[in-house]
Amino acid sequence: MNRSTTKKRSTPKSRTLLASVRKAYERFLKIRGHPREISLGFALGLLVGMTPFMGLHTIVAVAVAALFKWNKISAAISVWITNAVTAPIIYSITYLVGARMMGLKKAFALKEINSLSAIHDLILKTPEIVWAMMVGGMVIGLPLAVIGYYIAFSITSRYQEEIKAKIARSKEKLVHKRQQRKAKAAGVDVDSREFHAAISGDRNPTDAKADPSTITSDQ
Repeated sequence: MNRSTTKKRSTPKSRTLLASVRKAYERFLKIRGHPREISLGFALGLLVGMTPFMGLHTIVAVAVAALFKWNKISAAISVWITNAVTAPIIYSITYLVGARMMGLKKAFALKEINSLSAIHDLILKTPEIVWAMMVGGMVIGLPLAVIGYYIAFSITSRYQEEIKAKIARSKEKLVHKRQQRKAKAAGVDVDSREFHAAISGDRNPTDAKADPSTITSDQ
């Protein structure tokens, strides 16, 4: 009974999280701009998202992105890697990494970080935790940002190339239809394959219907 109840309660939350990730991904794909600028903004957001100042993530990421003329929207999207669900896990890891590098003794047990309010209370009680999280956040955030940059660049470049190809095909079809209408109005009987070759610049469609008697030989 308890297991089934737990599954029923967790399912809507997981669906909501997946729906949010999907919407963010779709929004990310539709961002306008050069793939490099979009990817730099995305990488910046990941790095800022690893810092312990959760309430200021978006403001900081957008401000820095604007300063360097990177994409502000992608930066604002990627900072949400740290949210109400992931913050306890991410901050636990960043603290442990930072505390190890700074030589600090563990100021709390991981089980104590089970909510945002618990994190806030711990930071107020022990300010050195902030420095440990900052150090750990940079250590984890820098390679994460580099990886995120290349992933974002690959995704955005591929998506934009697909959109360009789709637009090119649409324009080609439009030109094809216009050529067919002109030929029909002129009384020229030219099939689709010939017109496709014509608009591609391979050959003149009227050559296929040329009168053999008009062709002269050099011999």
